Amino acid sequence: MWQSWYIVAMRSRPRRNRKSPVVRAYQRETTVGPEHLIYPLFIHGGDEDVPISSMPGCSRLSPAGLVAEVEAARAVGVNSIVLFPAIPEALKTADGRECFNPDGLIPRSIAGLKERWPDLTVVTDVALDPYSSDGHDGIVSADGRILNDETVAVLCKQAVAQARAGADIISPSDMMDGRIGAIRDALDAEGFAEVSILAYTAKYASAFYGPFREALDSAPKHGDKKTYQMDPANGREALRELALDVSEGADMVMVKPAGPYLDVIRRVRDACELPVAAYQVSGEYAMLKAACERGWLDEAKVVEESLIAIRRAGADVILTYFARHFAAWLAGDRTAAR
Repeated sequence: MWQSWYIVAMRSRPRRNRKSPVVRAYQRETTVGPEHLIYPLFIHGGDEDVPISSMPGCSRLSPAGLVAEVEAARAVGVNSIVLFPAIPEALKTADGRECFNPDGLIPRSIAGLKERWPDLTVVTDVALDPYSSDGHDGIVSADGRILNDETVAVLCKQAVAQARAGADIISPSDMMDGRIGAIRDALDAEGFAEVSILAYTAKYASAFYGPFREALDSAPKHGDKKTYQMDPANGREALRELALDVSEGADMVMVKPAGPYLDVIRRVRDACELPVAAYQVSGEYAMLKAACERGWLDEAKVVEESLIAIRRAGADVILTYFARHFAAWLAGDRTAAR
């Protein structure tokens, strides 16, 4: 008697809205497609692609390898890339001056890509660590301090050199104070008012960056990055950084890493109206790849779920090393694998 009364009285049955793929699609809140992805690519000046051991399926791409990878990404709808350079030790200096060499690896690569594909959206990294003999994002003083204002002056030169080569979006990842406003002023003064700035607003001093530093051979030669990157224990601090970046003219803002910082993505999303990006970093990629290679997880399914989680938290765009293959999976090519 009780059971029949309970069934009659239960007017709301959420499962009715899950009964078929069509009905589930009616109310799907979060989607992920190629248009939401930026594809990070490592490049170097050598003649051959060099596999990265801690990031299976990723390589330091030669000029020819870069063209082939971008072409493959565009074929499945991914038309946004971000470039990270591996610079020879002989070109690294304490002041990182190679970063604004107009004939350097990044400007040459941008110009070549834009000549071939004018509609390709090219994002660039602004920081000194790939170019620094100290391996830090900024200039290091004799007593080991990271010099903020001196670094910002060099970053402005770097940003202008990238814009002059054809970059669409400049993305400062250094976490120096005041660099967004200074770079905005420098770009505008040189006639690049249309070039956007994607600020690494909340970049944490994370242990998840390890494979990236192997990929570029850019780990600090001494010390760590905790005096400029954020403490992983802090969430409110991200809102302070956000307010500063917005006031200085950022067009988009970013949280890095993504997966371990979904709560921060949500805080940033709720606190501003600018587009929010999130970076699914090398350590996140490496963990998923390792589990999938061992057969413990289904790669296509867990990658999709991880990207949905980042979008659900509030990210408008995601930087992910899975971009090309995820887009291929969406297009129905389940054989596409790293």
